[in-house]
Amino acid sequence: MNAFAYQHGELHVEDLPLRVIAQRFGTPAYVYSRASILENLAAYQRAFAGVPHLLCYSVKANSNLAVLNLLARQGAGFDIVSGGELARVLAAGGDPGKILFSGVGKSEAEIRLALAQDIHCFNVESAPELERLDALAAAMGRRARVSLRVNPDVDAKTHPYISTGLRENKFGVPFGAALEVYRAARNMAHIELIGLDCHIGSQITELSPYVDAMNRLLLLVDRLAAEGIALRHLDLGGGVGIAYQGEATIDLARYAAAVAPALAARGLGLMLEPGRSIIGGAGILLTRVEYVKRVEGRSFAIVDAAMNDLMRPALYGAYHAIEPVCPRAEANETFQIVGPICESADFLGHDRELALHAGDLLAVRDAGAYGFVMSSNYNTRPRACEVMVNAASSQIVRERETVAQLFAGEHLSAD
Repeated sequence: MNAFAYQHGELHVEDLPLRVIAQRFGTPAYVYSRASILENLAAYQRAFAGVPHLLCYSVKANSNLAVLNLLARQGAGFDIVSGGELARVLAAGGDPGKILFSGVGKSEAEIRLALAQDIHCFNVESAPELERLDALAAAMGRRARVSLRVNPDVDAKTHPYISTGLRENKFGVPFGAALEVYRAARNMAHIELIGLDCHIGSQITELSPYVDAMNRLLLLVDRLAAEGIALRHLDLGGGVGIAYQGEATIDLARYAAAVAPALAARGLGLMLEPGRSIIGGAGILLTRVEYVKRVEGRSFAIVDAAMNDLMRPALYGAYHAIEPVCPRAEANETFQIVGPICESADFLGHDRELALHAGDLLAVRDAGAYGFVMSSNYNTRPRACEVMVNAASSQIVRERETVAQLFAGEHLSAD
């Protein structure tokens, strides 16, 4: 669904004008559509209804407590990559029995916390991590359920910074070494092997890489079964892309149909870790034009949001559609949409055809994922507020930071 649409000549979120959001809460602000989040989750639930599965929302995409709580109440599980994310999920009412713990660098403290909560599964990414997990579980009198993350060496055909399934990436156990790691795990008294996991990348818009990864991993599943190591689930990770520029994306019903027969034949359940496809299109960054500046034949719209608020354009060269909240009946010109930070990389969009004046509001589309969670306080800038909209009502779900909060924990030197 498109929760951000023009009504009566101005851009709304659901039934509420974005202009009203700016008046109530100021800018910059992240704005989320409750209906859009729920519909995106429901699309997965409908598509995979015929496949035994657990959807574990990828918390790193957007970890706001209101978002997590909304998903938890719909029965979603959670994929976490840190002890902090575990604490967030628990604070939001998430079920520990539906939590996967992924990530290459789990600390002892994080593992102990997850063991104490009896989470569903650890996605183990190396032999040393497996040994650490076994030792800590033994010390706590626990048995850790484990899925080994295996790197299938499949090209997800996405940006190199978000490709994670190639042999040169830091993630997972190399495919050729996985069998030996499983054999070692079988002999560990405090490890229970329950699955096989992969995650090949993010913003994937073609189905074939998932099918290739599954088929490669099923070779390992069959080899393990022949050795008496029977697994319960296959985890194909997340990474399903969204249409930032109108590109074709993966049809979830086709995805389910492509994986269901092979899994059913082996009695395997399916785990998925969607993040961006749940929250990306359900959020925008609302910003206001501070100045219009024309220099040497170039037009700049200097806005109050910056690369510290939305890092993706500077980090990845990522494209986000940018639309006026109240379009002007004037001729467009080519604008560079830039922020106030002292870096040439501080831009939200290049070469956008718009009619703009100082004071105008802009909506940066598809900013729900990897937006606020990657924001920083560079240039001592308070991070934006976050707002959840339900029909015509709005609620602040994260207060805007103040400058005083940014250095409240700092101390002057004693000498």
